[in-house]
Amino acid sequence: MATAEQSEGLTFHPMDQFIVKPLFGGEGVGMLTPTNVTLWMAITVLAITALFVLGTRGRAIIPSRMQSVAELAYGFVHKMVEDVAGKDALKFFPYIFTLFCFIVFSNFLGLLPKAFTTTSHIAVTAVMAVAVFLTVTIVGFVKNGAGFLSLFWVSSAPLALRPVLALIEIISYFVRPVSHSIRLAGNMMAGHAVIKVFAAFAPLVLISGVGIAVTPLSILAITAMYGLEILVAFIQAYVFTILTCVYLKDALHPHH
Repeated sequence: MATAEQSEGLTFHPMDQFIVKPLFGGEGVGMLTPTNVTLWMAITVLAITALFVLGTRGRAIIPSRMQSVAELAYGFVHKMVEDVAGKDALKFFPYIFTLFCFIVFSNFLGLLPKAFTTTSHIAVTAVMAVAVFLTVTIVGFVKNGAGFLSLFWVSSAPLALRPVLALIEIISYFVRPVSHSIRLAGNMMAGHAVIKVFAAFAPLVLISGVGIAVTPLSILAITAMYGLEILVAFIQAYVFTILTCVYLKDALHPHH
């Protein structure tokens, strides 16, 4: 039978990895307290800066690996903005590109051992989602004036249904920042929690009490889940960015 110490060794808490902790000790976390979240957000900003400053420093005709990654990321988001929101939305490209880079770097850095995934916290994703919501709403009214309200009036629908559809459109519009933020935070949190659960099943205490064996099935499951999380890390950054482009398109061209 497993000893008490061995049983304690198998104790795990999948959600502990998401606890916000002060960097320099203490218990309380105030508005200005440096935490593990601020640390990894700073690391994310430094990593992005390093890629685009060092990667594009030479501007070689035959690009280096870093330059290739920087150029691919730039071209990918630029084409997305142009295709989804139109050429007149390209003035917002720097903002959208910054969002994409921050999310994708935060997601991938969060996959490192002992790292903290900042995008798994609703506080972080909600700020980005609300910023997008306010930006597109302000742009919509500045560019179209009262005509922006035509976004909620489905003129192609039968007249009797238009008030009902307008109410649904208004509700769905104000729910956007909620779904926009929860989708990203929920996916990142769920994936990391599942990996932690699989990791807890990897060690198996031997009945003889000789030691601990690692089950190959658990290691395989962790590896597969980790590979899936790499894919999810990119997809969630892509989804957040393309939804931002869709919302921007609605602001620039609100007519149904």
